[in-house]
Amino acid sequence: MEVTCLLLLALIPFHCRGQGVYAPAQAQIVHAGQACVVKEDNISERVYTIREGDTLVLQCLVTGHPRPQVRWTKTAGSASDKFQETSVFNETLRIERIARTQGGRYYCKAENGVGVPAIKSIRVDVQYLDEPVLTVHQTVSDVRGNFYQEKTVFLRCTVNSNPPARFIWKRGSDTLSHNQDNGVDIYEPLYTQGETKVLKLKNLRPQDYASYTCQVSVRNVCGVPDKAVTFRLTNTTAPPALKLSVNETLVVNPGENVTVQCLLTGGDPLPQLQWSHGPGPLPLGALAQGGTLSIPSVQARDSGYYNCTATNNVGNPAKKTVNLLVRSMKNATFQITPDVIKESENIQLGQDLKLSCHVDAVPQEKVTYQWFKNSKPARMSKRLLVTRNDPELPAVTSSLELIDLHFSDYGTYLCVASFPGAPVPDLSVEVNISSETVPPTISVPKGRAVVTVREGSPAELQCEVRGKPRPPVLWSRVDKEAALLPSGLPLEETPDGKLRLEHVSRDMSGTYRCQTARYNGFNVRPREAQVQLNVQFPPEVEPSSQDVRQALGRPVLLRCSLLRGSPQRIASAVWRFKGQLLPPPPSVPVAAEAPDHSELRLDAVTRDSSGSYECSVSNDVGSATCLFQVSAKAYSPEFYFDTPNPTRSHKLSKNYSYVLQWTQREPDAVDPLLNYRLSVRQLNQHNAVVKAIPVRRVEKGQLLEYILTDLRVPHSYEVRLTPYTTFGAGDMASRIIHYTEHNTCHFEDEKICGYTQDLTDNFDWTRQNALTQNPKRSPNTGPPTDISGTPEGYYMFIETSRPRELGDRARLVSPLYNASAKFYCVSFFYHMYGKHIGSLNLLVRSRNKGPLDTHAWSLSGNKGNVWQQAHVPINPSGPFQIIFEGVRGSGYLGDIAIDDVTLKKGECPRKQMDPNKVVVMPGSGAPRQPHPQLWGPMAVFLLALQR
Repeated sequence: MEVTCLLLLALIPFHCRGQGVYAPAQAQIVHAGQACVVKEDNISERVYTIREGDTLVLQCLVTGHPRPQVRWTKTAGSASDKFQETSVFNETLRIERIARTQGGRYYCKAENGVGVPAIKSIRVDVQYLDEPVLTVHQTVSDVRGNFYQEKTVFLRCTVNSNPPARFIWKRGSDTLSHNQDNGVDIYEPLYTQGETKVLKLKNLRPQDYASYTCQVSVRNVCGVPDKAVTFRLTNTTAPPALKLSVNETLVVNPGENVTVQCLLTGGDPLPQLQWSHGPGPLPLGALAQGGTLSIPSVQARDSGYYNCTATNNVGNPAKKTVNLLVRSMKNATFQITPDVIKESENIQLGQDLKLSCHVDAVPQEKVTYQWFKNSKPARMSKRLLVTRNDPELPAVTSSLELIDLHFSDYGTYLCVASFPGAPVPDLSVEVNISSETVPPTISVPKGRAVVTVREGSPAELQCEVRGKPRPPVLWSRVDKEAALLPSGLPLEETPDGKLRLEHVSRDMSGTYRCQTARYNGFNVRPREAQVQLNVQFPPEVEPSSQDVRQALGRPVLLRCSLLRGSPQRIASAVWRFKGQLLPPPPSVPVAAEAPDHSELRLDAVTRDSSGSYECSVSNDVGSATCLFQVSAKAYSPEFYFDTPNPTRSHKLSKNYSYVLQWTQREPDAVDPLLNYRLSVRQLNQHNAVVKAIPVRRVEKGQLLEYILTDLRVPHSYEVRLTPYTTFGAGDMASRIIHYTEHNTCHFEDEKICGYTQDLTDNFDWTRQNALTQNPKRSPNTGPPTDISGTPEGYYMFIETSRPRELGDRARLVSPLYNASAKFYCVSFFYHMYGKHIGSLNLLVRSRNKGPLDTHAWSLSGNKGNVWQQAHVPINPSGPFQIIFEGVRGSGYLGDIAIDDVTLKKGECPRKQMDPNKVVVMPGSGAPRQPHPQLWGPMAVFLLALQR
């Protein structure tokens, strides 16, 4: 009930401003995460620097009405303009444990349908420093003939970092510098972009055998610590060397256990050995221990290159490769090639004929072929030749050529492929040559040239092949360039000529080609045919859902249109109202094309005709529904979020008021608005205050306003606003009102709103109130109370008694603010009373390109025993802080105080209020400001008068 009583006194009559407030979106990016620094570079580009692993938080501050929607996107990197596939639809972008790959340019796009979208960007620079890698390289060259040799060592230190790292070389604990002596040279190789530094030891001397440390640093940017790596150079330092226990090509039988040893023959420090396999990882079950690789029961899939690599950061890594070949054979095929010279495609007596046999084998060159005729080995003669590696055929193919074909050459030929002496089964293929052996033909069965199926069903495309022998059929897509079959392959082989498709989709529609293969049959020009696949699918309509608003008594036309479907026509359309079947609308005249829409006309919108209308459209395959919600109720209000400083707090009563503003969405679409129903409820409470707010004619873009007062600090409230017309209640809009001081600091909390004492000044500001004042304080200086006049109220002041001296400064520094507006106004109350008053200065510290303090306001001398208010305009160009600087005058009667500091967006009031009329100290006889607690009863009184 406490909330109800409070808010009954808090509703102040609303008023409206007859100005259009619809405005295009505007945006600005500010940071709120663990940024190291946000700065502008030489081309006025905003750069956000953050350490890898920290949390990135970017906020897109938007203005505009209606409230803009925000979308975050990111380019793939500084060298690419491609956007990421994913976007974040939120005003705040948060990335936990950011990685270096997530650096780049981030874009905030805000749009609200008014004007063009607002797009702002910021470049995120992720700082990191990896562990450095130190490698050693050495050269030996002759000098002056063969009298002696010069040995030069290069220590190369490489690191990945951002920003580029600074390198420091040390021998032992001594730092080395460039040209320190004739034997030392430090340089950066070309094209390394600051990622590498080389220490060159020329004509190696005994003292050069020592421990060398490469220390890398990014100068503690973002708190990234330095890193280092150490290498000990000795007279035995040498690169790794290897040898294998087997030949570089190892051929084994399937099922054997394979063991390969990689032996170190040199290297200091002791190299590390590692086995790898290409392509892909090591086989399942393979075991690599040190230099020994074991593969149990090896299979054909385990064939490939196995690499043994030894590294010790001296010289180049040593590498040995074993090409493991596991014997295997598969895919035995044959070809019948008629007389090529006579360009024949048929077998004819008196012409030449060639039979070819091929298998895919590992190793391919070790396969042997044997030909048989009618189960007997084929005998070589002048008319029967067996050749190998025909240049017109795949490698390692065996061909049997019959010269001047005779009738006696007819028969069954068998080609057998084998690995002699290996436990690999033979593969064979049989070819029958007779007068009935003819080249293939291909055709589509009658009635199967066009196949029509429904989406989601199976489909079978068929081509018939005639001839002897019958070759396989190859299927491909025709109507789409470089398109793949549903299997994901460009070609698919079917032995029976049938392409079977499961769960067909609409994108499978099109023309398919079937053609004869040139293997397992005649090696002649392929024969082709085509099959058309039509996939039928239910209709898609628009609108799927539409909210139709119209004033009472006005007509409405509802239209449901067919977007796509197969067949692309409306077979039937059925309208329903609230689930009840309606009479069919007048038919559309039949034209050359089938109708693509259905319409329903309502002569007048009434309360009885308002409701849900459905149009169910069918194309004989399926149906789709257009849903229309017809009513005369008003659209929802659109809350205005750009109200300048809507929260107004009252220091004495611990209450606050809130300026609630909104516009009405499309007020002319329905009957004129009569009033609004306002509901205000404190969060976590059940009771709410409901109030009817009468209105006159509301225009589009007109800003409406209502002030809520006596809201309890620091509670939040839910506000619901519902428009009413003669039809009844419209759509409700709700929002949450939060208590915020809008950067107003009363110094009531010990944390003093995040303000801090400057460490570079001479003394500090002091927080106190009338109850905590030193009873022995100096009279005739300083305020007796804060701005509220109550003994409990706190303020900040400088104590100028000893040991303070003339010119001593005390600085109070605000938190860091993001510049989200072009202009700001700093308002505050000051008290400068005493004959020794020095100066009060307001400075603005810009964080744009390093700290830079500029004077914004200054006042000196005795201004009387009154609190006075100052409004200081500032226009920071980037993140900023405000600084209150109190300067001690010539004596101890010079205490200066400040209270109620407010930072607001926008310009300061043009007309300054007379400071002597703001707040006068007790006992002066001047009138006081009306007590805030009288405002609630006054609101009730004004409400009664208005009624």
